[in-house]
Amino acid sequence: MSKKKQTGRGKAKGTRKKDARIRRTQQRLGMALMELILDKPLDSVTVQQVLDRAAVGRSTFYFHFRDKNDLLLSQLEMFLETMSTMLSAKKEASHRLAPVTEMFEHIAGQKKIYRALADSGRLHDFFDLAQGYFARGIEQRLKETDQKGSVFGVEPAVLGVGLAGTLLSLFRWWMDTGMKIPAAKMDELFHQIACRNRKIS
Repeated sequence: MSKKKQTGRGKAKGTRKKDARIRRTQQRLGMALMELILDKPLDSVTVQQVLDRAAVGRSTFYFHFRDKNDLLLSQLEMFLETMSTMLSAKKEASHRLAPVTEMFEHIAGQKKIYRALADSGRLHDFFDLAQGYFARGIEQRLKETDQKGSVFGVEPAVLGVGLAGTLLSLFRWWMDTGMKIPAAKMDELFHQIACRNRKIS
């Protein structure tokens, strides 16, 4: 009995180490790609250049990713997963539905990458992914903060889709107009729009 328990613990520990190693490898590859696209167009970046910068072997790369576009999408998904679930993960007590200030400020600090995505024609991939992630994240926050639907009884899932679209439209406008309004003010504006014609319990 005790031997089985020890074996189980050993496997769990080994799995955690393996998972951490995989995450570190994926992070190194992702950082390498992001650094490279700051210097040159994405289409001119090769997998070999990513491997050289990350100090990772080719077989390891293809174990995790199909190609550089797959690597790029994985980086975008990791960022969007973090942002869209941030308030839930922190168990924030406010009625905010999305971390608008945090997301806007973060991307403003990485605007060269945003521009690189735009120049390479991959920005639509970012917004397509973001719509789904934030729709789910906002739906979850609506449930967590016990915010009811509109006077027409709109379900949280439907509100999530609509408000995610509003958030991303505001974000695109903010970036395109030179980020002149403070991110915190954009947070306030989004939540004013989100709360209009809705009851908050």
